[in-house]
Amino acid sequence: MTPDGEKAYVTCSLGDTLLAFDTETWERTAEIEHEGFDFPHGLAIRERAGELWLASTYSSRVYVIDLESDEILTDFPTHQDKSHMVALTPDEERAFVANIGSGNVTAIDCEERRILADPEVGEEPEGIEVHPEAGLLVANQEDGMLSVLDPETLEKTGRALLGETPIRVVSSPDGRHVLVPNRESNDVSLIDTEHVRDGERQPWEIARIPVGIWPGGTVFAPDGNRAFVANNKTNDVSVIDCETWTETERYGTELHPDGIAYLER
Repeated sequence: MTPDGEKAYVTCSLGDTLLAFDTETWERTAEIEHEGFDFPHGLAIRERAGELWLASTYSSRVYVIDLESDEILTDFPTHQDKSHMVALTPDEERAFVANIGSGNVTAIDCEERRILADPEVGEEPEGIEVHPEAGLLVANQEDGMLSVLDPETLEKTGRALLGETPIRVVSSPDGRHVLVPNRESNDVSLIDTEHVRDGERQPWEIARIPVGIWPGGTVFAPDGNRAFVANNKTNDVSVIDCETWTETERYGTELHPDGIAYLER
């Protein structure tokens, strides 16, 4: 979703296309294709530059797309295996790409389009986010761990246990909590970003919230009172109360919901 909420982007991974929609009419305004698209997936908007960053999984390439024209400005390889999700630092100076097959993260200088390093994390990293205070958070599918890195030095600063096959990392609007949906254990890990262990602040799992089967895409409402989780195999969306951290209701959807965004009118 663009920052003004006027345009939504959807990656069609199996169709190797990126679609743009007008959120007033929900008409498709663009269908973006490229010979290098091979299971395009993760998206991140670099607002100050008017850019959309896209990771193409099996070609392990990053695409930079102009938000105004929907034209591809440039693309470049990560030189890693299965580059799947992308996240930006709050100042939008660096991008990070989670590489499922190579067990690492590619750090990129956004202005220069230059790869800085490829620090190792855990087994099959997928979910990724840069928390303004807790650091670079990476959910590793195979080992069920959250890796924490300093986004500047790229040094590891901590780890935390998650559920089975964690695939996303999503921070609450106030930054106090992080939700990580776990595909195989059908729950969501609740992370306290201000937890203290051994005298140091360390993101830590404090609860697991049961939801539907194969949870994936997760989003908070802007006021932080509720979160929504798309359950891929029960074809519904779980609503989580962010006071009690429990599922309060579910909404039915069409088949296999995954990506999710919140549009406020």
